[in-house]
Amino acid sequence: MKIEGHGAIVTGGGSGLGQAVARMLAENGAKVTVLDRNAEAAQAMADELGGAAAGGDVTSEEDVQKAIDTADALAPLRIVVNCAGIGPPEKMVGRDGPMPLANFETVIRVNLIGTFNVMRLATACIQAKDPVEDNARGAIVNTASVAAFDGQIGQTAYSASKGGIVGMTLPAARELSRSGIRVNTIAPGIFETPLLASLPDEAKESLGHQVPYPSRLGNPAEFANAAKFLIETQYMNGEVIRLDGAIRMAPK
Repeated sequence: MKIEGHGAIVTGGGSGLGQAVARMLAENGAKVTVLDRNAEAAQAMADELGGAAAGGDVTSEEDVQKAIDTADALAPLRIVVNCAGIGPPEKMVGRDGPMPLANFETVIRVNLIGTFNVMRLATACIQAKDPVEDNARGAIVNTASVAAFDGQIGQTAYSASKGGIVGMTLPAARELSRSGIRVNTIAPGIFETPLLASLPDEAKESLGHQVPYPSRLGNPAEFANAAKFLIETQYMNGEVIRLDGAIRMAPK
């Protein structure tokens, strides 16, 4: 499916991987709406791209529906890329005892339920569109993590949330196939996001050396290129692709 001329919504588009995706989509002719908890960051990206901003929480039905309405008014919504997420490390049982259940629930709610919330509401909008080439109505790209497959110590909540996104991919693609909507997922490895950018250069270099090849942190533009491939390649559906330089994470 071509990107040009279509409406797109990118969650977590105010920074990191989402920001790179938003720029890629705009460069390829999409009208982009940026949904981010940081309303100022969302607006800054919207101003840069000539798109629209929607400050809000992916777990909120009201916030997400407002963002979808905004995106669809800008241009018929056909592209959804979910990049919003959190990943605070915490052991199940630490020095202070068991992890508070609320902490686990928060990660699941933002990463997994938030992704599903955006998918379900966006799908309802996209399904109403007339099909374009190859009977296509739209494309959804979700963001998991290599932690879904080889999560490290302290990543039980994060790995569970990303594993859930992986698990949703095929059944969602099967369900939406009748509507001409494809669903794929990217599972990135270690990327240079704002969280890692704050680390000392030595720490970032050490992380990069763990990657077989290329031995460096991933560039968000590479993630955006993968998202572009999944959106444009009509025969890609129901797939989860690792984007990780062949890394397999050690236990810690």
